[in-house]
Amino acid sequence: MFELKNIRFAYNENTRFSFPDMAFKNNEEWLVLGPSGCGKTTLLHLMSGLLKPTEGSVTLNQTDFNKLSVSKMDIFRGNHIGTVFQQSHFLSSLTTMDNLLFAQTLAGNKKDKQKATALLDRLGLENRKHYLPGKLSIGEQQRVSIARAVINQPKVILADEVLKLLREQASENNSVLIIVTHDTRLKSAVKNKIEL
Repeated sequence: MFELKNIRFAYNENTRFSFPDMAFKNNEEWLVLGPSGCGKTTLLHLMSGLLKPTEGSVTLNQTDFNKLSVSKMDIFRGNHIGTVFQQSHFLSSLTTMDNLLFAQTLAGNKKDKQKATALLDRLGLENRKHYLPGKLSIGEQQRVSIARAVINQPKVILADEVLKLLREQASENNSVLIIVTHDTRLKSAVKNKIEL
């Protein structure tokens, strides 16, 4: 179970957000909708543990993010939360394969080249393993972002504007899939919705 309760966050006196309580179960898909500036990206960062709430709690399987140190949160995130942002954030000096292996290392896992290769093959990137991120198309970069998000078989996958490929990966891993977007065209594609 992935839960957010009484969440409030403030960047400063003028930029404050409060979010509704949320509870997500395995194998559910959720769509978080709202106009620009309503806090969707902030919520995504809170859900992934990149930000800590000013008030309230974020818990995944009884682990309260507020009680984890920064380094323990990094390892926990690497093992349990896959995040796909609109902008891909790769280590530009590492190949596609090395970016995936690095994600395993950051999570405290052994490098599993066979698993990474199988995942890249499934996403149609078998010929791009040794390419640097800058040599990939935008679509290829997005698929590598998905591969990096799911390489450690997370319990929760958070996505900013992505759907089809993530649905397949979430289903395989029995993960909660939460998509954050302003695109209302996805309303009919996802049953569960939260509007900010």
